[in-house]
Amino acid sequence: MSGPEHPLADDLDAVLERTRGLWEGLRGERLFITGGTGFFGKWLLESVAWADQRLGLGVHATILTRDPALFHSQAPALAAQPLFTLHPGDVRDFVFPDGEFSQVIHAATDASVAGETEKIREVIVAGTRRVLDFAAQAATRRLLLVSSGAIYGRQPPEVPLLAEDDPAAAEPLDARAAYGEGKRASEAMAMDAAAQRLEIPVARGFAFVGPYLPLDSSFAIAQFLGDALAGREIAIGGDGTPLRSYLYASDLAVWLWTILLKGKSGRAYNVGSEEAVTIRQAAETVAGAFIPRPAIRAAREADPAVPPSRYVPSTRRAREELGLASTVPLAEAVARTVRWHRSRAK
Repeated sequence: MSGPEHPLADDLDAVLERTRGLWEGLRGERLFITGGTGFFGKWLLESVAWADQRLGLGVHATILTRDPALFHSQAPALAAQPLFTLHPGDVRDFVFPDGEFSQVIHAATDASVAGETEKIREVIVAGTRRVLDFAAQAATRRLLLVSSGAIYGRQPPEVPLLAEDDPAAAEPLDARAAYGEGKRASEAMAMDAAAQRLEIPVARGFAFVGPYLPLDSSFAIAQFLGDALAGREIAIGGDGTPLRSYLYASDLAVWLWTILLKGKSGRAYNVGSEEAVTIRQAAETVAGAFIPRPAIRAAREADPAVPPSRYVPSTRRAREELGLASTVPLAEAVARTVRWHRSRAK
């Protein structure tokens, strides 16, 4: 979809303006994208389609998906874009598409094993190995590995912002660490490949908000939006004291394309916001976007003797090396997300 009727037109124009000098690196190129039908992927697809239409790039992207029909039903205008080809398959064992692909974006996280902690690490690692093997066959020059801040493990309360070289580590005996351990192993495999043949920058994602973020996702702010949009009170699952930060989706798109095309190979960049807010404050921000304002209920009272958990990145490296910035404040990010959901409900 394009033109003024596109509900994301303003956001996509902003992405194009901030990335205009990068797109020549994709002119006439073929891309291969895993995870293209998820939250990250849909923003990558929306933004590359927008740039292609306005700059005449002649770019083509092949998107790996387990269920092309489902993607067509969820995002029909996006799936119908002529520059996209949907390639059916599982990231662990997909059949390689023919031909060369100059850039690969590996952003897949297999939702089919969500909650099955014993399988999460296996799926992440097997998928990354398969994508690296494909990139070697496809004469790929650059591969963006989308990783996660989960690789750092539990952020110490006294560390306000997690940096890329932070010594914190995941706890291998904690079942919740399976995702982070899988991402850590994937990064190690990617660095081996980068030392041999590929240019591989790494994007370590934190928390986000914006259109296409599933309302049933693990992000608390998505659940709050789901509650408010459904006319329910906003339910906080804990005491509301943990600290998080949320990067808006259009900023996310700018960061991912910039890291793919300008990021240093073998180097990781945190992707997120440094604007720390409590879970309670996030709920209050969501409530403030609705009239009448929904009530907020926390599952339990805070214990003042327990320091709140944190999950907030340092983005100094991305800012200083790549000129990246978080440009959309949380209240505005929530307001834009609410408007998008309401436009789809009409």
